[in-house]
Amino acid sequence: MGSYLLRKLVTLPLTVLLIAFSIFALLSLLPGDPARLVVGPEATPEAYQAVREKLGLDQPWPVRFGHWLSGVFHGDLGESLSRGRPVAALIGAALRVTLPLGLLAALLATALALPLGILAATRPGGALDLATVGVAQLGMAIPEFWLGILLVGFLAVRLPLFPAGGFPGWGEPGGALAHLTLPALALALPRAAYLARMTRAALAETLRAPFIRAARGKGLSEGRVVLHHALRNALIPIVTAAGLSLGQLLAGALVVENLFYLPGLGHLALTAVKARDLPLLSGAGLVVAGLVLLLNLGVDLAYGALDPRIRYR
Repeated sequence: MGSYLLRKLVTLPLTVLLIAFSIFALLSLLPGDPARLVVGPEATPEAYQAVREKLGLDQPWPVRFGHWLSGVFHGDLGESLSRGRPVAALIGAALRVTLPLGLLAALLATALALPLGILAATRPGGALDLATVGVAQLGMAIPEFWLGILLVGFLAVRLPLFPAGGFPGWGEPGGALAHLTLPALALALPRAAYLARMTRAALAETLRAPFIRAARGKGLSEGRVVLHHALRNALIPIVTAAGLSLGQLLAGALVVENLFYLPGLGHLALTAVKARDLPLLSGAGLVVAGLVLLLNLGVDLAYGALDPRIRYR
């Protein structure tokens, strides 16, 4: 496992570098002129040219990418064109909202999906099984933004249990968690539907295996058979589905954070797109890519912990 982890840690920066190159190249093709956005439409040609030279926009994009990449290696993601602040500081502040939101959504999705999937798998064809499948189909079909609007309408307007949007900061932890609850539910419910369906399918297949019949033949209780033997052997596809779902949370956060007006990474990226803030967009894309790659690495390493038969080479 040590050699496998070492290879992953070596290839991880190379993958991030390739992603960074692709992001920078694609962003350079976006229409609009960042220098014109900085100086305004009434600036003199001299002022406009001076800003272009200051931002390096008078150079070809491969040269600008090389300068930006050199700064990344030194821990400098550049300065935001629209906000005039270091990109690293802006992304760090946004992650203080996005990461807790993603963690809360992941916990809610897991807490909802695992019990429903387990109960449905142990009662195939029953009312709970059919209800779980139907709710899972509905949950996967509803987009996050529409689900968020419904949650605001019922739980923030009709039943004022949670705030409808905004974020007060972590100076008030209770208020911050209250403001994150509805966005986390909007992200968690579609993921929970998918995970519940995957849990049901994986566990139902495992419960038909010969070793489960042997465990029951030994007189073990049904709870021990399901939780200790069947669920443990069904965790590989469940963890795989969970890893994919957690990666999708970052994409869903782009919509949900703007719907609930949360100052997270999704909201920061959207404002950067509107302002054509290339340094901010490049930095945000690099951070998101790194988070997804680390998440995938964690899922790969979890396989060995869940199943000792798996050998890393």
